[in-house]
Amino acid sequence: MKRIDTEQKWQMRVMREGTDEGYISAKVPGSVYNDLLNAGLMEDPYWRDNELEALRIMEDDFLYRGMIEVDADGLKDADDVILRFNGLDTIADIELNGKSLGSTDNMHRIWEYSVKDILKQSGNELTVLLHSPVRYIAEQYEADPAIMGTEDAMRGFPKIRKAHYMFGWDWGARLPDAGIWKEVELLRVKKARYTRVYIRQTFNDDMTCAGLSFDISTEQMSPSGCGSKTVITLISPDGNKLYDKMDISDGAGAETEKTVLRVDAPELWWPNGLGSQPLYTVIAELVDSDGNVCDSVKRRIGLRRMEMSTVKDEYGSEFAHMVNGVKFFAMGADYIPEDNILSRTNRSRTYDLLRQCAAANFNCIRVWGGGYYPSDDFYDACDELGLVVWQDFMFACANYRLTREFEENILSELRDNIRRLSHHASLGLWCGNNEMEKFVLVGEWGAKNEIKSDYIKMYEYLFPRLVEEEDPDRFYWPASPSSGGSFDDPDSPDRGDVHYWEVWHGNKPFTEYRKFYFRYLSEFGFQSFPSIRTVESFTEPSDRNVFSYVMEKHQRNAAANGKIMNYMEQTFLYPNDLDTLIYASQLLQAEAIRYGVEHFRRNRGRCMGTIYWQLNDCWPVASWSSIDYFGRWKALHYYAKRFFAPFMISCEEESLLTQSMNVNAEPFDVIRSIRLSVANESMHERQGVVKWQLRDSGGTVIRDESKEVSVAALSSMWMDKVELPDAGLYDSYVSYQLIEDGETVSEGTVLFCPPKHFRFVDPELSVRVDGDEICVTSEHFARSVEIRNDSDDLILSDNFFDMNGGEKRVRILRGDPEGLAVRSVYDIR
Repeated sequence: MKRIDTEQKWQMRVMREGTDEGYISAKVPGSVYNDLLNAGLMEDPYWRDNELEALRIMEDDFLYRGMIEVDADGLKDADDVILRFNGLDTIADIELNGKSLGSTDNMHRIWEYSVKDILKQSGNELTVLLHSPVRYIAEQYEADPAIMGTEDAMRGFPKIRKAHYMFGWDWGARLPDAGIWKEVELLRVKKARYTRVYIRQTFNDDMTCAGLSFDISTEQMSPSGCGSKTVITLISPDGNKLYDKMDISDGAGAETEKTVLRVDAPELWWPNGLGSQPLYTVIAELVDSDGNVCDSVKRRIGLRRMEMSTVKDEYGSEFAHMVNGVKFFAMGADYIPEDNILSRTNRSRTYDLLRQCAAANFNCIRVWGGGYYPSDDFYDACDELGLVVWQDFMFACANYRLTREFEENILSELRDNIRRLSHHASLGLWCGNNEMEKFVLVGEWGAKNEIKSDYIKMYEYLFPRLVEEEDPDRFYWPASPSSGGSFDDPDSPDRGDVHYWEVWHGNKPFTEYRKFYFRYLSEFGFQSFPSIRTVESFTEPSDRNVFSYVMEKHQRNAAANGKIMNYMEQTFLYPNDLDTLIYASQLLQAEAIRYGVEHFRRNRGRCMGTIYWQLNDCWPVASWSSIDYFGRWKALHYYAKRFFAPFMISCEEESLLTQSMNVNAEPFDVIRSIRLSVANESMHERQGVVKWQLRDSGGTVIRDESKEVSVAALSSMWMDKVELPDAGLYDSYVSYQLIEDGETVSEGTVLFCPPKHFRFVDPELSVRVDGDEICVTSEHFARSVEIRNDSDDLILSDNFFDMNGGEKRVRILRGDPEGLAVRSVYDIR
């Protein structure tokens, strides 16, 4: 196929009854909100409560008009011309040159129309009438009120195949934008085209030889046929052609699975931290009997065997990623859409976000099922960075009625996206939905027997059958969380994956994590406020109180600001201003997730994954994210870099936090102890020295010990428990380090009381710039030292770290070190 449109000029108008708004310039790909903002016809929807007016705009319809010019030779000898919409959001009627082509009702699908007999050489007018998504879901809900979903979103949202988060979530605004959100193409087809090129990989037992085979489907466009064949070119990561136009098809049929291409000593693809990510290039060309190329497909692939292990063991059944026969501990976060205005998401922004994941030692990322299927840019980045993707299908926190029409629609949606994404090295598994098995089981949102029946049909029959047909080499999991399906205890801690929310939603203390040994934790989280500079982006000065109207509009989890303050009361002294409160909230969040991850890594083997909620934001908001809407790292992301480190030391302490924090409890003997553990999530044995010190509140060493350790690859190792009965509850602490080749690669501290009761000494922090480094000096123990500049947009090699006195240097990775300031937990007062 060949793209033949040479120019597209687009306009858009608001179809408001009783008015003539006129056309404005529009961008495709783009959206209504983006076009109105560019034209100065709407206010920033993220400012204060402008969301409400932006939502009202979506009660209108919108007409897009494009003038399409065609390559002068584009129509010659064409057997067909296909008009392809790669993404339409969502309910749309399409006309070309005054002739109706059809209607669309799913933003996740590709829509194609044969237009050869309608096209002109020039002056083609393409119109797309987008109907109000707000009115549509209201009408659908009135017609069928039994179909419901999360109360954080608008009523009726499950009735439209549109990214659910657009209608609101417990971290997202109600901004259901609309538009032509992906490219529009005119494609000339001569004789035949590919409809599917599926690349299968096989390996011998020791992975020293790979075989590639191809499952190919074509569509014949010429009535006389073309006698086409497929030739394959395979290019190694270093650019050498291993096969050049190798004929793998005899042209006998539309579907083929033929010659196996052998690759000796393949360069294997590995997740981040376990090896490199070499990528081969595959070019498939559909060649007719005259040697002309009718169509071609180019793919980058990684040679690897990707599996999930669910074998039974002494605890139940494990749930572990396996790459090339190696089980690894999943470390990452849940990804949501990057913006409510889709056109603001682009290749550069997506790559940058995912680089921040790799920089924090992620090896996995889960694409949550309430958004949309990510772009190819997202997957290209994950391929290059070694981030294994858990990919939900786009069904989340809602009930669905399985009519014949709905079945055909969603299966087409899945097929389009499986075919688009299945070649990616990083794609780890397909998952049927987010949280529906557990909610349907208990009848949430009106899930009666009919809905339960439809649930089983969708996620445990239709979807796995389609995955088996379209991507047979990929693991399918029916839901997240799940123990394997059939409503069989989907929250079991002994099988499958778990979403654990008792810390946060259940108001349980951080120590609660230590009561569990989940096999794979795919959601758990804790909220914080974003940077004061992010808060300033959507507030006036009078709004800057966490219980103000505007601050609560930018907090979508009911009563969550109060919940943050409740946990803060248990942990820190009361902050004296909003900026300090924000700092304290981020430390709470980081400590909560650290407490969980380190516990589960200490129990590696029984638990094999911690994916925290959530990575990012789609607008400026208080949320569970570790990177805020503007790309600012919260404390959690720096903590993640440390608690996801391949070679990592952690401490299981016994203290007031694990026994009783009630200062008025009847006096009792408080157990004071530490037990250190070293985790090694790398492919080779590592040697090091473990050191620890008992110190007074100023940082002076009272006692110190060290021990050489050797930690096997892909394991964790406990050290002996140490009782410290003489340690002061409120004026001593333990510091610990892991030294490898003379360098401290991991370290931390533990207190025996809540920070609010610890007798900190003023650390007298100072900061200076030395070339591309920032140097912090502390006279005494300083906990969670934060370095920031005026605009709070620095990214450093480390931040929010502990100091035992002395000097620490960190590299400046991004940002201008102007107006530097430092603070620590001592300053929360």
